[in-house]
Amino acid sequence: MDGTSQKPALWMRLANPAVFNALANRVLLPLAVLTLAAFAYGLYGAFATSPADYQQGETVRIMYIHVPAAWLSLFVYAGMAASALGTLVFRHPVADVAQKAAAPLGAGFTLICLITGSFWGKPMWGTWWEWDARLTSVLILFLIYLGIIALWRAIDEPQRAARAVAIMTLVGAVNLPIIKFSVDWWYTLHQPASVFRMGGPTIHKSMLTPLLWMGLAYLLLYLCLLLVRMKTELMARRIERLQILAADRQAAGGGR
Repeated sequence: MDGTSQKPALWMRLANPAVFNALANRVLLPLAVLTLAAFAYGLYGAFATSPADYQQGETVRIMYIHVPAAWLSLFVYAGMAASALGTLVFRHPVADVAQKAAAPLGAGFTLICLITGSFWGKPMWGTWWEWDARLTSVLILFLIYLGIIALWRAIDEPQRAARAVAIMTLVGAVNLPIIKFSVDWWYTLHQPASVFRMGGPTIHKSMLTPLLWMGLAYLLLYLCLLLVRMKTELMARRIERLQILAADRQAAGGGR
């Protein structure tokens, strides 16, 4: 042997809650600053420099709130599905923490997507809601998020809850391609993809640039909130373990 040791991969080192907390503490402040900067630049572009649409008028500005929320609703769930694999396959100790922390955030972004979509749909379609494929599949995604949150709370034992939630999350992931391709597979009121598409974006640069900045701002906000929630969950679990140990010692002492 040459006396050298190979350093474990970062994702394995993050299995140690102390390592994760130390990393989170270092990146949270700069991440929060970047989030505020991205929101400031994105909102300025969305409401000050981007033009009104020639058909939708000023109503199109709802897009800068609605579309990034829709992106994040799918992105968060995809991340939860990856965490579910980390729980079931790799037994990563922090994977279920990430999944539990992400679920309410994903539900929040999906709710924003549904509400702003209704406000956008009323003047464009003449109705607040239509049971077409895209809208219905996004509503189902929101209900899946709520089901995952409820399942976490229904099972007291963390490991059993993590396995049950991981399985439910992977089953629910079937809905993601349905949401993505629903406008291509079925007739819907919702317009087809105009940013992430094979032929490139169809939105003019004056609108696309602030939209992408708002997408980045949403993503950075999600990462900030996720780190905070994960740190809180790890602390809650540590306190619970200490309380159990204290109760066991007290019971052992009382039985003498």
